[in-house]
Amino acid sequence: MPKKTINGVDLYYEVKGEGPPLVMIQGLGYSSRFWFNQVPELKEDFELVLFDNRDVGKSEIVDREYEMEDMARDVKGLIDELNLNQVNVLGLSMGGYIAQHLALGWPDLVEKLILVSTHAGGPKYLAATGDLWEEILDVEGLSEREIYRKGYRYSVSEDFFEDEETVEKLVDMRVEDAQPEEAYQRQFQAASEFDLSDRLGEIETDTLIVSGEEDRVVPGQFAEQLNEGIPNSRLEVVEGAAHLIHIEKPEVLNSLVTDFISDSNG
Repeated sequence: MPKKTINGVDLYYEVKGEGPPLVMIQGLGYSSRFWFNQVPELKEDFELVLFDNRDVGKSEIVDREYEMEDMARDVKGLIDELNLNQVNVLGLSMGGYIAQHLALGWPDLVEKLILVSTHAGGPKYLAATGDLWEEILDVEGLSEREIYRKGYRYSVSEDFFEDEETVEKLVDMRVEDAQPEEAYQRQFQAASEFDLSDRLGEIETDTLIVSGEEDRVVPGQFAEQLNEGIPNSRLEVVEGAAHLIHIEKPEVLNSLVTDFISDSNG
């Protein structure tokens, strides 16, 4: 089980495929195994760097608070340990927060940036989604399976959620990969404090922004904010998808990623 100690944290990682490096950063509470719809296809064209963020999956469960910038330093350290000079970065949801920090902190490192189902943080996002998050986090009296199933209800489209067999398989994966409550709280707190809304104009990297048409967790207005704020960016809206585009519409996302990185004109 490959691990590297970065910033004092043992990070689990895998490298798959050959081609231009693509670092893939998962969201709140999710491990790298949830790229299962991306890896088989994307590894044919890219060298995929997959890893578990601190406090989730097979990486170390830490015992201290941290910020998104600390998690970005984790990724930077892993990239350095793998002797990669320039990489493409895909960040999903909270992974998009980390990806934005990478692009701002180490602009020469990030060749192309892909932001999926994410936003720039700040009080406007918290105000717009506060009631929704209160509903999502109201899990008193629920079993572990019920908590994860409820999370999917808010994260996928209604049509997808009606596929009970698939949803239950996803719930199984979350239970197998269960994140300790205190670890989730640390990640959630760090994510809640994230705010780069005033710095988007500083991101010089060619950027693809991907938003689900039915996303309630990150409503479309925040993808538009990213697109308006990042100078060299374009926005793609995926029909019939909610927050977990990589699970609901993998063929669409995989194609967007491949085409964007392969296009020398950005």
